[in-house]
Amino acid sequence: MAAGGEEGQAAEPEAMTEPEPAVEEPRSFKDLGVTNVLCEACDQLGWKVPTKIQVEAIPVALQGRDIIGLAETGSGKTGAFALPILQALLETPQRLFALVLTPTRELAFQISEQFEALGSSIGVHSTVIVGGIDTMSQSLALAKKPHVIIATPGRLVDHLENTKGFNLRALKFLVMDEADRILNMDFETEVDKILKVIPRDRKTFLFSATMTKKVQKLQRAALKNPVKCAVSSKYQTVEKLQQYYIFIPCKFKDSYLVYILNELAGNSFMIFCSTCNNTQRTALLLRNLGFTAIPLHGQMSQNKRLGSLNKFKAKARSILLATDVASRGLDIPHVDVVINFDIPTHSKDYIHRVGRTARAGRSGKSITFVTQYDVELFQRIEHLIGKKLPAFPMQEEEVMMLTERVAEAQRFARMELREQGEKKRSRNDNDDDTEEAIGVRNKVAGGKKKRRKA
Repeated sequence: MAAGGEEGQAAEPEAMTEPEPAVEEPRSFKDLGVTNVLCEACDQLGWKVPTKIQVEAIPVALQGRDIIGLAETGSGKTGAFALPILQALLETPQRLFALVLTPTRELAFQISEQFEALGSSIGVHSTVIVGGIDTMSQSLALAKKPHVIIATPGRLVDHLENTKGFNLRALKFLVMDEADRILNMDFETEVDKILKVIPRDRKTFLFSATMTKKVQKLQRAALKNPVKCAVSSKYQTVEKLQQYYIFIPCKFKDSYLVYILNELAGNSFMIFCSTCNNTQRTALLLRNLGFTAIPLHGQMSQNKRLGSLNKFKAKARSILLATDVASRGLDIPHVDVVINFDIPTHSKDYIHRVGRTARAGRSGKSITFVTQYDVELFQRIEHLIGKKLPAFPMQEEEVMMLTERVAEAQRFARMELREQGEKKRSRNDNDDDTEEAIGVRNKVAGGKKKRRKA
């Protein structure tokens, strides 16, 4: 199948008739064949000029072809599949028209926002079907037959099997966003079930920042003679991203983090940790030191996860601590600095994490913490992105001056974590990360400190 293209370059297969490099000037959405009402919607969203992946994918999608879209994160993939779907919906209005599968709940809500924004003037209704939310209210939403369903695979299969009267037999479009991650997160059986119950006669779009063997396997199963629209030919990070590392002893990691947050004060940060527990602990530690930090991880209830995300998006908090649940697809334009507090074990996750900054033409910084145990993982990352990263300039003695204060904050954070664990066990619920409770404990801790000083 010609859709594979050559490894080293973003070669289009025979289906792409025009050689794309000839188009040097930025084109408008109208030039790509997008209808007037949708061009106006793009304008209202502030999308002045289509991105590279949109220039490649939209005309082909409007011709009715299947697509494999490979583009670095933050490159406007959602618009590349949402606009052709909405245009097709305008031409042949129908309920349960399109299904978008995503790996994470947050990404599902974000895609839904874009569909609603682009389709508001034409009355498009979309529904998000993800775990962590009451199934009854979702069943009611599905009974109203929205035009577009944005779902995580597991919960969608639940509804296909258990919700009376719900089926996708009339579906016209299937999109898999972050297709590599959907398959890496072991959704394969769910995806197979979904492919069995939707029409074969449909359009399928696979979008991914990285092409893995599993995506190639899925491509054979789900696509008919697809066109490959590749913007990034190899794994790469955005040009305007300044990437650094710091090599530090493991036991002083917290102190170095506090030093960097002080050095770069005034920026907004996303800090990636490898576990839910470490995310929660570091958030408590930073709050005890007076930073406006907020956690986002898989053990929080869905409402809390969205709450954290919205507070950070609204700039009510300047530091978001997250596990890899937030490394894909989330578009928060104002992230200035990404810190890999725990180095990712999979090198490709590095690309997705640092892709949270330097989005849509802005610049950004990323700093990766490398301890004595992480050297091999770090070398793999450098090999993958094909560049040697410079060290971030540091004043070691200033870091050491912070150790005493950090040690005290660590002690408070440990106590609070223990307290939260006990509360969770006794009440057996998910309300362990409410800011109010932590705020009260902070005040108590602050009072003790003041008394001690007095």
